[in-house]
Amino acid sequence: MAKGIEIREAHFPGRAQIDAYGNGGFRFADMSHRGSVLLLPSGIYGWKAETMSDVTIEALAQVLDEADNIDVLLLGCGADLLRIPQDVRDALREKGISCDSMSTGAAVRTFNVLLAEERNVAAALIAVEKA
Repeated sequence: MAKGIEIREAHFPGRAQIDAYGNGGFRFADMSHRGSVLLLPSGIYGWKAETMSDVTIEALAQVLDEADNIDVLLLGCGADLLRIPQDVRDALREKGISCDSMSTGAAVRTFNVLLAEERNVAAALIAVEKA
């Protein structure tokens, strides 16, 4: 008997460069995702953050869980450069993760370079409408 449509959390089980961003989402590995994303050693995940006010310790729990395999977290803040909340910065530092905030476009470009260099990089990217 058919079950119907099953909705799952967005997840790509691997590492991939971001091919394009804008229009509220990202393209990677011949796929696209609408909304924000977390790029982690374990894969690429849909992320609920829409603005910097959504960037909390809880929102970055997966990053903290994978801290042993992450040296640098790039935080793509959207169209503008915004400050990382101090409690988030402290939680990342406690786990040995350096965090840099920048526009989402700059974070995508930096992530792609560091990934190509096989560095222990992760990214939390807030989707933007215009590239």
